[in-house]
Amino acid sequence: MKRLCFAALSLALATPALADKVVNIGYSGPLSGGAAFYGKDVQSGIEMAIGDINKAGGITVGGEKVTFKLVSLDDRYLPNETATNVRRLTSQGIDVIFVPHSGGILTVQPMTGRDPSFLLVAYSSEPKILEANNPLTFMLPPRYDNYLQPFVATQMKAFGKKLGMVGTTSAYGKQWAEAVTGEWKKQGGTVGANNGVDYATTVDYSSAVTKALAEKPDVLFVGGPSQPTALVIKAAREQGFKGGFIVMDQAKFEQMDTQIPRNYLDGSVGVLPTREFPGTQAFVAQYQRAYKKIPTSEAGLNYMGMNVVAKAMELAGKTDDPVAIRAQLNAAAKALPQSKTVYKMLGVTAGGHADAEFLVASVKDGKYTRLRVTKVYK
Repeated sequence: MKRLCFAALSLALATPALADKVVNIGYSGPLSGGAAFYGKDVQSGIEMAIGDINKAGGITVGGEKVTFKLVSLDDRYLPNETATNVRRLTSQGIDVIFVPHSGGILTVQPMTGRDPSFLLVAYSSEPKILEANNPLTFMLPPRYDNYLQPFVATQMKAFGKKLGMVGTTSAYGKQWAEAVTGEWKKQGGTVGANNGVDYATTVDYSSAVTKALAEKPDVLFVGGPSQPTALVIKAAREQGFKGGFIVMDQAKFEQMDTQIPRNYLDGSVGVLPTREFPGTQAFVAQYQRAYKKIPTSEAGLNYMGMNVVAKAMELAGKTDDPVAIRAQLNAAAKALPQSKTVYKMLGVTAGGHADAEFLVASVKDGKYTRLRVTKVYK
């Protein structure tokens, strides 16, 4: 028996270990504070994709089996902390990093080409991310300027021409506010004072809402993470506001209607819930089993984004070359199997933007009516 064990041990020592290579994927987002629910929704989509890939045995890159591990750092929605986290992640040899807010994305974009370089997977609809022409950025959501014309036209026709402003004062919120103000005026309306507040730190929104309603608006612009946005809408309805809402795309109807009475959302325009998109039922069911909550586009698009990155690594034959991985994103998106596709995906543009389906809608009696988008920016 001892001889047999010794022989087996000798054979084991002589045989190369068949262990997988583990590739770390970085994430810097808000995991505490007012935007924590949002940051965790993004994180969950990446986690779920990695879990599915690993359960299936990983991917094959250059003849080697590869699995993934997510390394997450909390930046509290603060761009300076995003930069600190990115430096920490790249110092650990991480070549792909997900960031889910425009302030952080725009801060770290100039860092992508430094040594060590990294592929920045950007979850924000801010057009300036694409306008930077950064060759190592992969932007997942549709640009928010796609929403402006149909949102404004729908609400102005339904409610009137005066817009009140109670959006979040994050960098992203300020950019959205400026854009929707310009479009509202372009379509012949007037805009009141900006009563925006920091949705990440504010607890009581009644004062800001009172100031906005004092100007007798027909429509209110609101938005930030879903949970505080729901509280802003609640404050407005409870102060007697009967008009409509333009809801910034970061806030999701399917999350807000679990926080406030559903009829408070009537007369709103925003992003169509993920469960209302055609072909998303399997993803929704799998996600709800895993996380016991409703999936939004934060989860869906980041799930797809991680799968596209993994496929691009396969096609590039490398896991540690951001330039080579970026070059294969379009081919990877087109090759993504149906089981990994949440929304309809046409590819990735030359500028690094996911060309995925997006739908917007108005709400009435708890039902969604899709809005027609006349011009699409990619």
